[in-house]
Amino acid sequence: MPGIESRALNVEDLRGLARKRLPRGLFDYIDRGNEDDVALRRNREALERIKLVPRALVDVSNRSQAVEVFGRKLVAPLGIAPVGPAGHVWFEGELALARAASRAGIPMILSSAASTAMESVVRHGGQGPKWFQIYMSGDRELSLATIERAATAGFEVLVLTVDSILTSNREFAIRSGFTIPFRPTPGNLLDFAGHPRWLLGTMGRYCIRGGMDRFPNYPIVDKKNPWNGKVAMKDVSLDWKVLALIRKLWQGPLVVKGISDPRDAALCEQHGVDGIVVSNHGAIMLDSSMAPIELLPAVIAEVGGRMPVFIDGGFRRGTDVVKALALGATAVFLGRATLFALAAGGETGVAHALNLLRAEIDRTMGLLGCPTLGHLSREHAVIP
Repeated sequence: MPGIESRALNVEDLRGLARKRLPRGLFDYIDRGNEDDVALRRNREALERIKLVPRALVDVSNRSQAVEVFGRKLVAPLGIAPVGPAGHVWFEGELALARAASRAGIPMILSSAASTAMESVVRHGGQGPKWFQIYMSGDRELSLATIERAATAGFEVLVLTVDSILTSNREFAIRSGFTIPFRPTPGNLLDFAGHPRWLLGTMGRYCIRGGMDRFPNYPIVDKKNPWNGKVAMKDVSLDWKVLALIRKLWQGPLVVKGISDPRDAALCEQHGVDGIVVSNHGAIMLDSSMAPIELLPAVIAEVGGRMPVFIDGGFRRGTDVVKALALGATAVFLGRATLFALAAGGETGVAHALNLLRAEIDRTMGLLGCPTLGHLSREHAVIP
């Protein structure tokens, strides 16, 4: 069979390969949004509406897309977003993501909902920058202890997610049974049987070693039955006082993920936060949310220049990334794009996706007359 490099020329091709390899329920779980998928479509449509204006007669013979973030020089203005299902789409998927990110010279954010222990990711995931994303559970003491554990493990940056304190209404997943926790039905079991490469290559390998780890990093005590109702999976009382507590506890760079309103961006700055991620959680939470790229200019106007502003949500092309950078973003984090690549070819697939995106960024910068990211400006982007 031809290698993934010849079968996938872009992220959409990788999505097609992922669709073939994964059971329908699992593919929909990573591919779809929430309720009517309105926000999911808007994320893409908003990016596609933005147009780019090139400058002519600029020497672009020496191009670089390097950027410095929290004292680390990144090869490209990219990062891998926290994606909980990574271990479901590929055996030890978090390790594959970490290694591919390390090889590409970009950060990977480990989700606290991952199925690989954080210590293993630091130990076996390459030498690249490792960030840890924390969900505060109803167990405040254990949540703070998990943050301390991440520091001890060697994570450089803590990412507090604030836009998903309630369970999303993913009706398609309820119908298919592919929910968390998983609900087996005759239909999805038949679906699994129809995808032997995934069934044997991923779940079969977990079975051989005794099963998949369940929430090894999540701040809950009963990891075998976390939905027993005794402790909430998400802390619905999460507020600015809790953020201040986390700021005192975490000594390294602190990033808040899930900011939409410029006023919240300003409050993050007042609370000593080092960076923010403009995000609508991949469009799986509030289906009437605006696209992050639509919100970015106002957030940049509020805090841009004083702290890095990152973004995620709907990015599939290097051109999309350049649009966000032109509007003031420091870097773009990729969620679904890397999950598709992971499902299509493991670490090799993710490395290929990152190479494709870097090549597209490089080409777009050259065509715009921008030899470095510092040459990109608001004047290059037109929002209708």
